[in-house]
Amino acid sequence: MARKILVTSALPYANGSIHLGHLVEYIQTDIWVRFQKMRGNECHYVCADDTHGTPIMLRAEKEGITPEQLIARVWQEHFDDFSAFHIAFDNYGSTNSGETKELAQGIYRKLRAEKLIETRSIEQYYDPVKQMFLPDRFIKGECPKCHAKDQYGDNCEVCGAAYAPTELIEPYSAVSGAKPELRNSDHYFFKLSDPRCQAFLRQWTKSDTLQTEASNKMQEWLGAAGENKLTDWDISRDAPYFGFEIPDAPGKYFYVWLDAPVGYMGSFRQLCAKQGIDFDAFWKQGSDAELYHFIGKDILYFHALFWPAMLEHAGYRTPTKLFAHGFLTVNGEKMSKSRGTFITARSYVEHVKNTEYLRYYYAAKLNGTMEDLDLNLDDFVAKVNSDLIGKYINIASRTAGFISKKFGGSITKFNFTDTKSDHVRASAGLELWGKFVDAESQIADSYESRDFGKAIREIMRLADLANEYVNEQAPWVLAKQEGQDERLQEVCTVSLNLFRILTLYLKPILPKLAEQVESFLNIEPLIWSDAEDFLDGKINDYSHLMTRLDPKLIEAMVAANKESLQAAAPVQSEQRHAAHQQNQAKKEMTEAEKGFEPYISIDDFMKVDLRVAKIVNAEHVEGAEKLLKLTLDIGEEKPRTVFAGIKSAYDPELLKGRLTVMVANLAPRKMKFGMSEGMVLAASGEAPGLYILSPDSGAQPGMRIK
Repeated sequence: MARKILVTSALPYANGSIHLGHLVEYIQTDIWVRFQKMRGNECHYVCADDTHGTPIMLRAEKEGITPEQLIARVWQEHFDDFSAFHIAFDNYGSTNSGETKELAQGIYRKLRAEKLIETRSIEQYYDPVKQMFLPDRFIKGECPKCHAKDQYGDNCEVCGAAYAPTELIEPYSAVSGAKPELRNSDHYFFKLSDPRCQAFLRQWTKSDTLQTEASNKMQEWLGAAGENKLTDWDISRDAPYFGFEIPDAPGKYFYVWLDAPVGYMGSFRQLCAKQGIDFDAFWKQGSDAELYHFIGKDILYFHALFWPAMLEHAGYRTPTKLFAHGFLTVNGEKMSKSRGTFITARSYVEHVKNTEYLRYYYAAKLNGTMEDLDLNLDDFVAKVNSDLIGKYINIASRTAGFISKKFGGSITKFNFTDTKSDHVRASAGLELWGKFVDAESQIADSYESRDFGKAIREIMRLADLANEYVNEQAPWVLAKQEGQDERLQEVCTVSLNLFRILTLYLKPILPKLAEQVESFLNIEPLIWSDAEDFLDGKINDYSHLMTRLDPKLIEAMVAANKESLQAAAPVQSEQRHAAHQQNQAKKEMTEAEKGFEPYISIDDFMKVDLRVAKIVNAEHVEGAEKLLKLTLDIGEEKPRTVFAGIKSAYDPELLKGRLTVMVANLAPRKMKFGMSEGMVLAASGEAPGLYILSPDSGAQPGMRIK
């Protein structure tokens, strides 16, 4: 029986371009949706531009256009970028739509009726020149910790300290430059701390809706039973603001994060109107449809706490599952504008052109977990050329020409009906073809679980077998031998059937290439149940389906991003990040000048107190991208706390109980997350990856390393 599935990706904000980091999510989602549709399931994929908020309002004002004009232009840019990467939304809408407004206001009214909305007076900075209350990121001043100038109102980019805007020294408005004033305003809050929300979220976050790591994080945020760690959520902003006005509250607008997820519903309602789909069948409580949100792990808090609590208490169904993914690094590091690795989708299209290269590489890296994904540019070129050209395309390019030249495009007709019984596998080729058919269920399971990397490994294993078959049968030799035409036709027919099955298995990842193959093989669009079919009839002449990826294209893309960013950087942007850049430059110069001394004395080494440490506990640090909080037993009366930058490499649950090595006499360092009382040792190199050191079995906590 066909499943009813609704799928969404996070809504891109209409204040910037789509870049390669964003594309991890949309490519992952698109592959999964295409697989579901190939399986014959009723699967709808919707998304929308996230269009509201102060940044949109101010950018439009700066450009001398209306916010509506700005978001319409950006919508088209985003849609074109997604289309270039073959992201096939069933509907791509905008949160600034009548459907989203009606749904957002309806949800608010239901929450208010449930007494989950409360009004409170809060004090915040106000720009007397622009006559508007300022979000934290639009207030700047001197950092109260390190005294760096021109820092944001919520955290310092130089020292990393977090603070309240009122702690800034000499604050000023980033909008007008005026000195802000503290004023009071009534704000509306969603009472997430209400016992009803708490009880629901404790159950929901443990109901297999989240990945294990995400569920553990939610329990950390929720606290132990009896605790109430959740705070109420400020869902309002004051005029002037670009967004939807709150019902019965003139001059008050929904905070962008309230109506953004409602945009999933609004976009789907547009699709329902166009195609006659029953909206309630997917969104009403008790619906038997499946609802999946693909998101980045950075917005898990909103999607796993606020969003389901809103839906539950407004009378709607909650998501079946949230699928969170990690961040993208390039060459093992964060995307960098200075290195030219902060690459937009448009820049990739202009320089590399073939977007299915990136779809394939991302798929090969994705495993359905929250691990970060690295785009190593050298490996990218090597893998595309090795797998797609050297293995997959190679099968057709070495065999199709013989069918066209010697047999008028006709392939052999094999007389068999039961493709899985032993007696029909009369040749090595048919036996191999049977193995390809038998791999279908394993590959399907990998797609279903979003472990695309596992699917690709199996597909490429099959491609290797196909190439071994072609090498062993050597059709180029048979073509020169008299009396071998029948054998030649059979070998090429089997090879092209293997190629057809591989194309079917790769179609969710390479949809455009699959279309070309379908045209070349003269077949109907492939669906998943076609795996057991055998190619019959005439094929069209073969022409090159894909060319090798030239490393020079990657080099040109990186170079172009460096140049364009340097040329286009506005003065305001340079001033904004001047302090941070200068600080980073000084640090890098200092490190470079230090270099490595060739030798140290034994006395120097003995100054470092290295100890065997047992990891008693390991946990995530709220608000930290790279850190894990480790509790370490080094044989002292009280365990040590160390904040280690190993989050990208290790699941904290798997670290508990392990032995490692720490520097025990390093001066304690006060961080914004707490005091770090030492350092854990880890190895790294030019290749991506971090590896904590582990002593041999038998070592005990507190032993000194000499």
